[in-house]
Amino acid sequence: MTPSRIALLIFIAALIAAFFSFDLQSYLTLETLKTQQAAIAGYRNDHPGMAIAVYGLIYVAVTGLSLPGAAILTLAGGAVFGLLWGTVIVSFASSIGATLAFLAARFLFRDAVKSKFGDRLQAIDAGIAKEGGLYLFTLRLVPVFPFFMINLAMGLTNLKTSTFYWVSQAGMLAGTQLGQLESLAGILSPGLLGSFVLLGVFPLIANKIVAAVKANKIYAKWTKPAHFDNNIVVIGAGSGGLVTSYIAAAVKAKVTLVEKHKMGGDCLNTGCVPSKALIRSAKLLSQFNRAAEFGIKKADVEFDFADVMERVQSVIKTVEPHDSVQRYSDLGVAVIEGEAKILSPWEVRVSTGGKIHTLTTRSIVIAAGARPFVPPIPGIEAIGYLTSDSIWSLRELPKRLLVLGGGPIGSELAQSFARFGSAVTQVEKAPRLLVREDSDVSDIVMAKFRQEGINVLVEHTAREFIIDNGEKILLAEHQGEVLRIAFDQVLLAIGRVANTQGYGLEELGVEVSAKGTVAVNEFQQTNFPNIFAVGDVAGPYQFTHTAAHQAWYAAVNALFGSFKKFRTDYSVIPWSTFIDPEVARVGLNEQEANEQGIAYETSTYHLDDLDRAIADGEAHGFVKVLTQPGKDRILGVTIVGEHAGDLLAEFVLAMKHKIGLNKLLGTIHIYPTMAEANKYVAGVWKRNHAPQGLLLWVARFHDWQRG
Repeated sequence: MTPSRIALLIFIAALIAAFFSFDLQSYLTLETLKTQQAAIAGYRNDHPGMAIAVYGLIYVAVTGLSLPGAAILTLAGGAVFGLLWGTVIVSFASSIGATLAFLAARFLFRDAVKSKFGDRLQAIDAGIAKEGGLYLFTLRLVPVFPFFMINLAMGLTNLKTSTFYWVSQAGMLAGTQLGQLESLAGILSPGLLGSFVLLGVFPLIANKIVAAVKANKIYAKWTKPAHFDNNIVVIGAGSGGLVTSYIAAAVKAKVTLVEKHKMGGDCLNTGCVPSKALIRSAKLLSQFNRAAEFGIKKADVEFDFADVMERVQSVIKTVEPHDSVQRYSDLGVAVIEGEAKILSPWEVRVSTGGKIHTLTTRSIVIAAGARPFVPPIPGIEAIGYLTSDSIWSLRELPKRLLVLGGGPIGSELAQSFARFGSAVTQVEKAPRLLVREDSDVSDIVMAKFRQEGINVLVEHTAREFIIDNGEKILLAEHQGEVLRIAFDQVLLAIGRVANTQGYGLEELGVEVSAKGTVAVNEFQQTNFPNIFAVGDVAGPYQFTHTAAHQAWYAAVNALFGSFKKFRTDYSVIPWSTFIDPEVARVGLNEQEANEQGIAYETSTYHLDDLDRAIADGEAHGFVKVLTQPGKDRILGVTIVGEHAGDLLAEFVLAMKHKIGLNKLLGTIHIYPTMAEANKYVAGVWKRNHAPQGLLLWVARFHDWQRG
């Protein structure tokens, strides 16, 4: 704690101590008020301005220091100054005092609380940023919440001081009946209890009214149909759209799914499925090249890259029935292969086979996905670039492949093509690959890539593409110098852009966020309450499993939101990058914890000590767990190594259901398996928190027993 904070804390403590030491609370009682009522009234009549000033300062001091007596002072205000003036004076004095307490709590304690509970405070701050004023007003009007506790608690949030003051002022003005009390027994009067009930219900009613007014305003341009063909129309048949449709059909809702291209979306056709099929073939080839490590003198292998890519297509076709029109039709989903356009909040036009259908629906779920981002680099259109969508059409292995981007997609494909024999150069403008992960993760990955012959160029910025004497060249800038990189094919892997155009969002007025995704609230709703968005088009994560996760909330809220709505839970989101070594993570890593000011401890177990990893020839990588200081509560896990994504599942379950490392340590894991690493990292935490004092006495006990 800084000297200024210590000084303020001492000053406040001294004032509070003086209040109790000099028994000043004895003056703030109902008996004292009644005894001195005549004298106070006389002073008020003789010196009205001074009476208001003295009374106001006392009230500010009591509320600012969170001292007992505010209720009696409120009664005094009504008795001495009358209902109208008493209410006005009390509202201003209490609001000023509350704001002082609010600022003191923020100055003294917010940094400390943020460092210890940063993850939880971040979620609270997000809610406060959206509707902090309404939250505070609700608390002010519900008497079960102590006045002083509200001041201190709000000081720990990011609520603006100006908002805190004016909302508090409005809340204080609402409590007019307190000025009419003649005794504390009046608190139990039916009239006041009824007022409290109304005050408690009022914010809920007000919230509903505000929502209704907003809805009426946004829907004013359109006429709502008298009846609907569908409960839900889903646009896009990727992971988010398929799961939304599945859930809706499962609860017997009428749902229509519209897909203009291919069922299964990016994941099946150009993303997860083909990339993992390609990675598997590349890994097998790399294992053949390591034959000597496994005691095999010689292992010859021949392959044709075209055959590898045909296998990729074969895998897609094998998985395809899981996402097919036939399967979803059998589940009760009406599937239309065509192009959708939203005409109104309740109408979707579908063009298919030269015919146009207009569907009416109570709700719409947008699951339109995303596409690879093509950067505006001069000369890019002239060189015939590839993306993660188009690379699957290749049948001839590029001799020299340039990969722009050091994220998951770029890294997975760079390693795969290098293993097939391409001379791969990977260019990343950040200081390292996989920049969202900790630096120790990036170090392992870059070392492995360079060992396999990939030319990894970090801190290089692509400036221009040119063709010089028929050769394709990238001009890249590094530390002020320009480097010429020759290549035959270039893969763009520097992010994806949400598909927000071409199906009516602009005309309808659906809001798009600064990041280019459809803006949604915590219920997956857009600014139109009956229109929802999920998956890559909505963000914030671009994973197949998060799209499916969001889809449950969108479907349930769309169908049953008039009764109960569910906030999307992002508390435990795992992901994996399927390179070799595999990288998987859930929750916080060290760089995120440091950025958010969250205190943590790390426990790390290195896989070079694991029996199964040694036997498999994969003894590299680590399991790193972040925990709350002094406790076994898991804040986040990073795993680098063989089957990292599979190993992570145990930690995802543990975090979701609040299972600590102690219970993981007490769980039997099969020997010899990679999963034992999870138990061993829990053992590392246990050793680091062993009760040394107790163990010293135990050692003495054993010495005594030996005689």
